[in-house]
Amino acid sequence: MKKRKIGLALTALLASGTLLAACGSSDSKDDSKGGDNKDSFSVAMVTDTGGIDDRSFNQSTWEGLQAYGKEAGLKKGDGGYDYLQSASDSDFTTNINNLVRRDFDLVFAVGFKLEDSVKEVAAQQKDAKIAIIDSVVPDLDNVTSIMFKANEASYLAGVAAALESKTGKVGFLGGMEGNIIGGFEAGFVAGAKAADPKVKVDVQYAGSFGDAAKGQAISKRMYDGGADIVFHAAGGTGQGLFTEAIAQKKSGNDVWAIGVDRDQYDEGKVDDKTNIVMTSVLKRVDVAAQDMIKRSADGDFPGGETVTYGLKDDGVGLADSHGAISDKTQKEVDSAKEDIIAGKIEVPEQPEK
Repeated sequence: MKKRKIGLALTALLASGTLLAACGSSDSKDDSKGGDNKDSFSVAMVTDTGGIDDRSFNQSTWEGLQAYGKEAGLKKGDGGYDYLQSASDSDFTTNINNLVRRDFDLVFAVGFKLEDSVKEVAAQQKDAKIAIIDSVVPDLDNVTSIMFKANEASYLAGVAAALESKTGKVGFLGGMEGNIIGGFEAGFVAGAKAADPKVKVDVQYAGSFGDAAKGQAISKRMYDGGADIVFHAAGGTGQGLFTEAIAQKKSGNDVWAIGVDRDQYDEGKVDDKTNIVMTSVLKRVDVAAQDMIKRSADGDFPGGETVTYGLKDDGVGLADSHGAISDKTQKEVDSAKEDIIAGKIEVPEQPEK
């Protein structure tokens, strides 16, 4: 009788083990899907209408995804990393939904124009994890917002412009007024005034991010009015600044332009030896994207939060000046950077009213 009971118990134990092996635990299932396993965490992005090679946020975000994919040994496509381009605004919602349904662990939406689509998809797809760049979507636990302290890098550009100006007058060309562009303006003006309290700063807005002709007209007025260095935060409108600065340079005027978001040095070529781009204020979207991917893959997705990258995170900065900024000025720029990181300089976030 005793032997029979032992046999029954052993049979039950083996059956239980066979069942567990066949079904697997919930933990092993999660690991097979990627979940918090960094090596198999999949990520994708939706561009705005600028396209993947826009030399701005889309391209920089994609470079961040590619860098992560290479580091993690992933391939482009489902289960790895990928992107979808938006030909028009009407594609935003469809593209985000598409990537969520393809089971990517994290989906980036690039640019403020995708804000409404992110809200719509996130409300419907509760299990999705979405990160929106350069916009804030509050109160949704499956969305994190990525922002940048562009005012800090703009402050450094202001320092450089004021100290390098030969006329004592510099300019700021904005696209459309608002909090984001206001941050660029506030930082630039504060930096210029800190470096040279007597410097004059001509601030003008085009009322558009896509009017290069108007950007050129405003830039011409600034240069003709005595400004010799102009910084733009105007998107496509800023292309007009480069066009005008090149024309001014060819006419013998010693002027400079400062780019935005990415290193725009390639936009300022006058000839093989001359370039009018002094530096550019950078938003390191690639750095932010890689950091957010790794955090999310490690189970630290900051849903419902806004994560802001600044100088101390290497999330913003100035591009190489290619010798346009003197060593003396560069030392002042570097000193200001250190003071901002240390909290000795508090850069204003918005222009004074």
